[in-house]
Amino acid sequence: MNARDSRVGLVPALMRVVGPESLQLGPEIPPAALHDWSDEKSGAPLALVTPRDTESVAAVLRLCHTYDVPVVPQGGRTGLAGGAVASDGAVLLSLAKMDRIEEIDDTSGLMVVGAGCILQRIHEAASEAGLSFRLDLGARGSCQIGGNIATNAGGNRVIRYGMMRDLVLGLEVVLADGTILSMMNRMPKNNAALDLKHLFIGSEGTLGVVTRAVLRLHPSVEGANAALVAVQTFGAAAELLNHAQRTLSGRVTAFELMWNDYYRAVIDATGLRPPLAADHPIYILVEMQGAAPHTERATFEAMLEAALEKELVADAVIAQSQREVESFWALRDGVAELLGRRAPTINFDVSAPMSCIGECVEEIRTRLAARFPSLQLAFFGHAGDSNIHLVAGPISEHDPTGREIETIVYAVIREHGGSVSAEHGIGIHKKPWLPYSRSENELAWLRQLKKLHDPKGILNPGKVL
Repeated sequence: MNARDSRVGLVPALMRVVGPESLQLGPEIPPAALHDWSDEKSGAPLALVTPRDTESVAAVLRLCHTYDVPVVPQGGRTGLAGGAVASDGAVLLSLAKMDRIEEIDDTSGLMVVGAGCILQRIHEAASEAGLSFRLDLGARGSCQIGGNIATNAGGNRVIRYGMMRDLVLGLEVVLADGTILSMMNRMPKNNAALDLKHLFIGSEGTLGVVTRAVLRLHPSVEGANAALVAVQTFGAAAELLNHAQRTLSGRVTAFELMWNDYYRAVIDATGLRPPLAADHPIYILVEMQGAAPHTERATFEAMLEAALEKELVADAVIAQSQREVESFWALRDGVAELLGRRAPTINFDVSAPMSCIGECVEEIRTRLAARFPSLQLAFFGHAGDSNIHLVAGPISEHDPTGREIETIVYAVIREHGGSVSAEHGIGIHKKPWLPYSRSENELAWLRQLKKLHDPKGILNPGKVL
């Protein structure tokens, strides 16, 4: 069947399935639907459909499977790897209208939601029920839970609560041929054979389309004790993390590192007042959330005092209010302003074993400085869970495509047994580098899984593999 036959036959069939109000063709498609937050180039899609329920999603996929037309699932399009970028001739499948919060079960500590629910709305609904959903990231006001699941999102609290994979109890997924796979488990313990939902968490829409989810909730928090700490070496930072986890009984909810180059750059870009002098090698935002932070303040302060006595810490300031906690986070989250100031940039989301992170950062810095002496760098990240971010730029006068910079950075990560993607996924952007983190045997098995679930290769073609 040629492309013209696909358009002639498929479009009216889609119209019958989703209705004219949920179907836009060619020039009618909003420009925002053609790209995500990455800089990957968009193709020219055939149509944009916005179904309202799982049965409609299944009908759309069944039709596209019949007509051999590719499908690109889309959530909030906040990804940074190009995973939601439109493909030529594809049907864009937006889950935005599937935004229902169906149920909150406070006894079981769970929430049942549609894939289109905005993360912030889930936070608010959980809070109103006296509970909390512990995935949190900067795009909370735009990203959708289906996309968070499809990319196995990480964010700011992984050190305590884990990745998205750890916060999903059950899923409903539609396969490429329209088959609905219901795995809406509601129990933390269920060993009735393999847990199939894990095939789809982190698959970036290449194996199936997530339509509903059962999310794990946690007790609510009322605030946090937090401190901004300066240390002289990464070794001291790693020792401080172990000390804090032991002293606070594993209740550290954030351990965010900012190297000096990031700290100085973000203060310059945002105009924020620096809580500590800008002459220390590494800064750490350490936080412990709780239901009654005021009653835990003495324990938190004692942890820091002991770290000072051990000379792990060169300087520290403890937040005296929730507003000061938020001001510390404003420094860590000021990367958006930094990106604007240094554009065009190339940005990295990598991970390495905790014991290697300091060495990785210094090797990357040394190798990039040798090749591009005037290239500006800024290192930061959720280092407590092995995640490093790097902003390099402006790159226009050094390496306009970023390819040589990527080669240097990913080579260091591969040498240390790390990952080219800690939390942002592979999409299009990191596809060439996936073999740096996955063996040939692993890649072969991933291709077999793709062929099994999507024999015609219509789901998010050209992404990941």
